[in-house]
Amino acid sequence: MNLPTEIIEMFGQTLAKVVPVTIALALLFSLLSHFWACNPGKPWWRKRELVTDVCYWFLVPLFARVFRIGLLVLGAALLFGIRDADELIAFYDNGHGPLSTLPLWLQAVLFLVAADFMMYWLHRMFHGGGFWRYHAIHHSSEDVDWISAARFHPANLLLGTIGVDVALLLAGISPGVMLWLGPFNIFHSAFVHANLNWTLGPFKYVVATPVFHRWHHTAREEGGDTNFAGTFPLWDLLFGTFRMPKDSLPEHYGVDDQPSFPREILGQLAYPFRK
Repeated sequence: MNLPTEIIEMFGQTLAKVVPVTIALALLFSLLSHFWACNPGKPWWRKRELVTDVCYWFLVPLFARVFRIGLLVLGAALLFGIRDADELIAFYDNGHGPLSTLPLWLQAVLFLVAADFMMYWLHRMFHGGGFWRYHAIHHSSEDVDWISAARFHPANLLLGTIGVDVALLLAGISPGVMLWLGPFNIFHSAFVHANLNWTLGPFKYVVATPVFHRWHHTAREEGGDTNFAGTFPLWDLLFGTFRMPKDSLPEHYGVDDQPSFPREILGQLAYPFRK
């Protein structure tokens, strides 16, 4: 089987998984936002740049899968000298080293906590210097909703989620944890971007909520440089970047140069290289 055929087959497999998940999330958050909208108004299917977000939603999983596999193969070859296909499968099948001896549930917990801690600092990195031009794509949505969760530049993904996943799997954690954490990560990412006014009361200090993350999507002076944690607000509490104003909800989202920011996916992918 040649490479183009393999990519087409992989795209088909990815679509088969993404489509039912997309329908379920669309129905769920359409219902919830009808009763508990943070910003009442247009429903998500009438949002600006919906086509752009749909493109990201279906292309990002394919991109992530291809590059995750590629980096894992490259990492095994460079770090452990493994190049044979069967040896690669055996190497990653159940993890390796001390971490692979832990119960799978404990590996999953370690993966979730370690990944979130690393992503917190990487997220802060992407808000400064030349990295911002890549992360600005994610913040460019003026109508933040569940489907905005996938709007990421490939460079942002490579140095963020994909890179962290690969690093932890190379460290020895079994890929089996992804069967547990994959569905959670997809749901929670959509959840924190959903148009909901939920803070979860005292649990706002335990797990990231829609209001917590929507403050992060506001202008920098409002809160755009706070609430960097993806899952556990503990990191923001520990490092002084937590923001949840009492009796107040975020209203406006986007980037400073919003009027000149490209709205279609191709323009956004090229945006960092034009600055």
